[in-house]
Formats: sequence, C-alpha cells, structure tokens
Amino acid sequence: MTSATRQPETPAATSPPRLIATDLDGTLLRDDKSVSPRTVAALAAAEKAGIEVFFVTGRPARWMDVVSDHVHGHGLAICGNGAAVVDLHGGPGAHRFVKVRELARDNALDAVRLLREAAPGTVYAVEQTYGFYQEPEYPKMHLEVPDSLAPAERLLAPDAPGAGEPVLKILAFHPTLDPDAFLTLARLAIGDRANVTRSSPSALLEISGPGVSKASTLALCCAERGISHEEVVAFGDMPNDVEMLTWAGRSYAMGNAHPDVIAAASGQTVANNDDGVAVVIERLVTERLQASD
Repeated sequence: MTSATRQPETPAATSPPRLIATDLDGTLLRDDKSVSPRTVAALAAAEKAGIEVFFVTGRPARWMDVVSDHVHGHGLAICGNGAAVVDLHGGPGAHRFVKVRELARDNALDAVRLLREAAPGTVYAVEQTYGFYQEPEYPKMHLEVPDSLAPAERLLAPDAPGAGEPVLKILAFHPTLDPDAFLTLARLAIGDRANVTRSSPSALLEISGPGVSKASTLALCCAERGISHEEVVAFGDMPNDVEMLTWAGRSYAMGNAHPDVIAAASGQTVANNDDGVAVVIERLVTERLQASD
C-alpha cells in the first residue's frame, strides 16, 4: 500500500480511543532524539485514563532505550516496521521479544538479487533479533560496529554468522538515487517477495517479510486485545507509517511529515519539535474525562 486519501475526520464518526500508536523518530521524539517533559506527561495521562500506548517504529529493539529511559519502561513497542513486538516493561537492557515476524532467508536473497539488478550500486545491511551485519561498502549510518562484514549473499547463507537467529529486515542503501524513486523502483523489482518501505530522508530502504508492516502487526496486537481499528489513534511522519495511518480510525500526520503521510492521515498536528503528539493526546484525554463525567 502506498498513499491513500482520507476524508477529514468528524467527531461524530470517531470511537473513544483505547490505544495510541505512535512512531518515534520525527514523530514522538524531537530532532535531538529526546522525549520532551510535556510528551512524557501526556503519555502518562493517557495510560492513567485507560488508553494503552504502543510505540511503533522502524528501529530495532536494541535502540528502544531512548523511549524506556524517559517513559519509565511502560508500553509495548512494535519494532523493525512490524517485524518484532518487544515488551519494554523490564526497562533498558531487559527488553523481551513477544512476537517475531521474520523475513525468510530465501525471500531476502531474492530481494537482494532483484534490487542489485534493478539498481546497481545498492549496498546492504542485515538486521536480526540479536545481531547487525553489513556489507563492507555500506555507509556508517547507525553509530554501531557490525557483528560481521561480508557480501549480503554471504550474510544470508545457511551457514552465515547468526544463522540461528531470525532476519527481521534488510537495509538497502543507494548513494545517488532519489529516495522516493528508489522506493518505487524497489517495490516494482521485488514484487510480492517482500514488503519495502522507507523512513530515512536518504535513499535507505527497509525490506521486511511479505505482508509485514507497522499496520499489519499493530492489527494483530489489537485483535489480541479486542480493540478495533476505530478505537486506535495513530501518529507518523514518513512513508513507513502510511499503512498504519490509513488503518487507524483516527490518525495524525506531523507538521513535518512526508506528503504521502499527509494524504494518508485523517488529521494533522504540529511538528515533532513542537510536541505535536502531546498536543493531540492532551485533547483526547480531556475529551475522555469529560465524557466520563
């Protein structure tokens, strides 16, 4: 799914929210990767009012301390664009995988091959549940030392380092292509072998298992809780948020959002640096408290 046009929301058509699903980078987090005191207070108020909070991000589980440090370890996180559900209640360093939706190695190898043919010069990294591997030419974008350096075909081989751990997603970077053009090209080349999206301002794509997205994993988690999509309020800013914003009963594009995200969401809030998520949550909590009086 790419962009979708939504009609402006009308209060009469919305259900009382039971779950808030928010992206992190460019959405809940400010550009300096901090969580503002106002946002911390808004999240706490939502949970006190009985509204569950899910963090839904392209980040791997090991990058979730930025949230659990600031919001006291509450909530669940959907990581890797839907590839994993992680319990944050244990606090930093004690995150537990609740659900894993892996990218089969055969699919990953097909995606790597097809995209190499369609976009020569593409370089790759491999995200697993407990490992990060990359090709030697892959740029130092993630401020961490990879567990191993080798061609992607070797990293995905049956006897590769970390072969016993599931592959969550493939990262594909191109040094010269336009990011949106690269995304379109990759989706056409890879087809139904994998789901392709992007959350970076650069030409960095994220390749997950077929049908794996923020939206599909959030839908599974909500179904387990008896929560309908009409009872979900979602926030996002980049193309990897589009499906989630289209699926949720109420959704908000950030003031700094990609045009496809603005088209997909039912509403818009102010930018992440202006606490756009908190602005909406404060209003939702007030509405909920007034309705219960």
